[in-house]
Amino acid sequence: MVEPDDEIGWVAASRQGDHEAFQALIRRHQKMIHALTYRMTGSLADAEDLAQETFLAAYRKLDSFRQEARFSSWLCQIATNLCLNWHQSRQRREKLHRTWAVETESAVDGNGPGLEGDSVTRVQGALLKLDPKQRAAIVLTVYEGLNHAEAARVLGCSETTVSWRIFSARQKLRRWLRPQE
Repeated sequence: MVEPDDEIGWVAASRQGDHEAFQALIRRHQKMIHALTYRMTGSLADAEDLAQETFLAAYRKLDSFRQEARFSSWLCQIATNLCLNWHQSRQRREKLHRTWAVETESAVDGNGPGLEGDSVTRVQGALLKLDPKQRAAIVLTVYEGLNHAEAARVLGCSETTVSWRIFSARQKLRRWLRPQE
């Protein structure tokens, strides 16, 4: 069993750049943080990502750790804040996805707003059928709210290329999402 004093030593050594000391802190708290992130997300993959982000954030913020509380409490605070931010981001993406699904359905059938029960699922399936570069252009501009110039920087291409990918993707999506007669 690790003594609490060892943890204080590991923190001090980590602040001095001792990566092995930080690895010891990770090993000590990894299960706890992973369990917390899993309970917050309900997804193993997201929990693993958020647990990793927690330790990266802790390493970057190590100088801000005040030993007034336990290191584990400080880690839990970081993990909880990351999970709450993840939830907010996910809710924004889902809302944008639903809005975009409604707009796409309306544009395809010309009837204005109206959402079939499985429209969101259909739009997601259609998005997954797109070429990955077209999908990335749509996701970055529609869901993430980037303009064409910002999306071009992210994708490492010209604005014209982004515009063309979006145009082509929208044509395909309209065709695939057209109501079946």
